[in-house]
Amino acid sequence: MTKGKQSAKYCTRWMAGALVTAAVLVFAVSGAFTQEPGKTETILDEWNAVKAPAPPELEHVTLDPADTAFLVLDIQQSTCNEQQRPRCVQSVPRIGRFLEQARAQNVPVAHSLTSTGRAEDVLAGVKPAAGEPVVRSSVDKFYGTDLDEFLKERGIRTVVIAGTAANGAVLHTATGAAMRGYRVIVPVDLMSADLYAEQYTAWHLVNAPGTRRQTTLTRSDLIDWKK
Repeated sequence: MTKGKQSAKYCTRWMAGALVTAAVLVFAVSGAFTQEPGKTETILDEWNAVKAPAPPELEHVTLDPADTAFLVLDIQQSTCNEQQRPRCVQSVPRIGRFLEQARAQNVPVAHSLTSTGRAEDVLAGVKPAAGEPVVRSSVDKFYGTDLDEFLKERGIRTVVIAGTAANGAVLHTATGAAMRGYRVIVPVDLMSADLYAEQYTAWHLVNAPGTRRQTTLTRSDLIDWKK
């Protein structure tokens, strides 16, 4: 056999081997993409294996009335009723007591409604007093309102946030406040939703990048006012 024929023969064998190898690789890769995902592919597959983290610690807080405001969010009939959110109804007397304390300290108070809410729907015990603004927005009460302007005009640096839903207006308004540089105080007994949403919100506020450095969790009876 001549050298030319031998070279052609080796070349043919090499090409055949390469084609077989390529075919094997294509089969393996296609199989990997078409096989059923494993149980660890997403959080949904691990949902029941998740263990709740330890609860955050509540802190005693002393507030300066001169630079603190109290925000009461979405305590209206359509969002705070026994049928939809009974835990909100239970929180209203506590919010009302803290609201009286804030007013006694001459602390600015602002209220919010949902985007379709009406002022007359605010529940008794937490209704806005004369001169207390009411903003209307979706979950972030800074969005599309003059809430930030109201706070800045009064030299506010700290906001205490109460309301419902914990995972809606409270969480997103707290995030909006933190991103604007406010110190955020959230009394957990003054926010409401269902149990899981309240638990998630409490964890998120003190762990998520957008809020953890600015937010303190407390309880309304752990708050004192600076003399």
